[in-house]
Amino acid sequence: MASLIVLSTAVFGAALWWFQTRAYYEPVLADAPAAEIRLTGFSGVVEPLLIEDFEGIDAESSPLRFRACFTTPISLATLTESFEPYEDAAPLVAPGWFDCFDAAEIGAALEDGSALAFLGEANTPYGIDQIVAVTGDGRGYAWPQINACGEAAFAGDPLPPGCPPAPERTETDA
Repeated sequence: MASLIVLSTAVFGAALWWFQTRAYYEPVLADAPAAEIRLTGFSGVVEPLLIEDFEGIDAESSPLRFRACFTTPISLATLTESFEPYEDAAPLVAPGWFDCFDAAEIGAALEDGSALAFLGEANTPYGIDQIVAVTGDGRGYAWPQINACGEAAFAGDPLPPGCPPAPERTETDA
């Protein structure tokens, strides 16, 4: 009986690990629309960023699973003059097998100033911003992050000032 319990637990644990780290993720091809890294300019216009060496993953199961790595020939000075910075960027952890995206390393680079974060696109989908971080040597990373409007809307709280109206919920959302 004890062996059956241990075996069942091991099988369940392995299945849970696989579903959380492998099952839903798919590579994003470099020519796919999701591979276009975009930044929001100071005027509010969203523009594509010139990138190379794109690697990305995504999953349809959540709007928070996108991760990307790339390089850009555009300097940080040019980016800061043209695009909106993003305060409080916090890279989300990627699956361990997606080697190019190390959230701890990206977060440390953002903290020490060797990388800067920019708003990719706001509210795509509602309540989630696309964030782009670029280092001084041109390495770039992209991920989604829940914004203040999303935090309030998802919690059922009143929206903070300046938020666009939340989309209507349907019975399938509940």
